[in-house]
Amino acid sequence: MELSFWEQSLPFEYPFTISNGRTKTHQHSLMVRLSLGNWVGFGEAPAIVYYNMTVAGMMEQLEKNRKLIEKFALIDPERFWHFLHHLFPNDPFLVCALDMAGWDLWGQMKKQPIHQLWGTEWHTHSSSNHSALTENISLPPICDYTLGIDPIEKMVQKMEAHPWPVYKVKVGTAYDIEMITALRVHTDKPIRVDANAGWTTEEALFKIPALASLGVELVEQPLAIDNWEGMEQLKKQGILPLFADESCVMEKDVAVCANYFDGINIKLTKCSGLTPALRMIKEARALGLKVMMGSMNESVIGSAAIAQFLPQLDYVDMDGPLLMTELNGVGLDFGFQGEPGKIAPLNHYGLGVQYRTPFLK
Repeated sequence: MELSFWEQSLPFEYPFTISNGRTKTHQHSLMVRLSLGNWVGFGEAPAIVYYNMTVAGMMEQLEKNRKLIEKFALIDPERFWHFLHHLFPNDPFLVCALDMAGWDLWGQMKKQPIHQLWGTEWHTHSSSNHSALTENISLPPICDYTLGIDPIEKMVQKMEAHPWPVYKVKVGTAYDIEMITALRVHTDKPIRVDANAGWTTEEALFKIPALASLGVELVEQPLAIDNWEGMEQLKKQGILPLFADESCVMEKDVAVCANYFDGINIKLTKCSGLTPALRMIKEARALGLKVMMGSMNESVIGSAAIAQFLPQLDYVDMDGPLLMTELNGVGLDFGFQGEPGKIAPLNHYGLGVQYRTPFLK
């Protein structure tokens, strides 16, 4: 294989802020390309300050290990992931980018989209339109649109500028209830909230019932990742479904989270790629957990990788391309059959999208 890599920086339409005042105006990412003859696979890993992951650091590791990666014989993507996992044991973001590119390349070689390689079927019609033989068919979940933290007036403006069937709202402010109250005036659509570990136990115990009365659908990561005592109290409260994000990073976290949450939010970048994400979904299902797959503001490339899991998910948050003003690929449609948030089936080989440069605007 031939390896190439570069840094990518895409601007957000609005500065993107989450709890504890973490704001960014651009998403910097590592992009990788694996080539084998006429076949090419792409992968992506966003740089996230919170996890101390930088593009420069990942590129340095790639250059040091370039020869080992290029010598690997790609005969099985899962084998490739195990090789990468041992080569970069402390760098799941980098492993994810290469694992993603490996699956994309493998799909090109096998002339199949990745979700078909996994034996999953992407349905486009509900069971109500078919015979009793298909009564158990369910459609892939609708992608939400995320509203980052801003003054209430600005958040209302963003919502009105982007009508959408499902919203995710970042919370973790002194005015969370007032914020959702104001937004609720302007939409009757489902709202999910994500505190990004920004609440204390006392705040959560007070805010969750209030949010439930405002029609909020679920709460993501209400408390700090190690506040298990607080999570036990929230689980007993039992008012809204609770989803683990920062508390569920790697495969080993799934079983622990089953005791405190109703579902998990899997991030490909954090768990080290598509390969372990498949195992996490299987374990979560066995434990009775709902499964969401979330975004770390990936571009079209990384978002297409998330989309390959749609037939296996209950919820999806893959709106990175919707939040940015530049696109680095084509083929990812967020309005299938004229319905916003409905992802068109990716039936082309591999990730199902094409990388484009210069970026399309």
